Amino acid sequence: MKLADIMVSEAVVPELNAHTRNEAISELIQTLAKAKGWSAARAEQAEKAVLEREKQATTGIGKGVALPHAKLKGLEAPIGTIGRSAEGIDFSALDSKPVYSVLLLLSSPDNPDEHLQAMEAIFKHVQRDMFRKFLRQSETSEAIVDLIREADEMS
Repeated sequence: MKLADIMVSEAVVPELNAHTRNEAISELIQTLAKAKGWSAARAEQAEKAVLEREKQATTGIGKGVALPHAKLKGLEAPIGTIGRSAEGIDFSALDSKPVYSVLLLLSSPDNPDEHLQAMEAIFKHVQRDMFRKFLRQSETSEAIVDLIREADEMS
């Protein structure tokens, strides 16, 4: 599975307005909902699912990256988006450092293998120093989408 197959390019946020973890999750869900044509109720359902998952354990994995995710009924395939924060957001990350790149993932509870494949595709990229560095430096949606495509081609 490729990152470009998961990430909805119309929902990429090159500079999050959010200052907190919950605001960042909400902003990304709202952008994703708008890009996918979801109702307000559907967006609220997605946001609630991600925030519930976040209560279990932080998705701030360290090195400036957070991977908030949840399972949401009615999805045909995993979808996600990326938000960038120049100033950083406190995600209670494992390394206690701010998060600059938030990669949000939603997938169907009916297909756990697909969820794992999507998580694996994301992890593969965010583990690489150069990917994280370039993502943090990307100031436009186009630059982030290009980075995703290039990273997929290299892997």
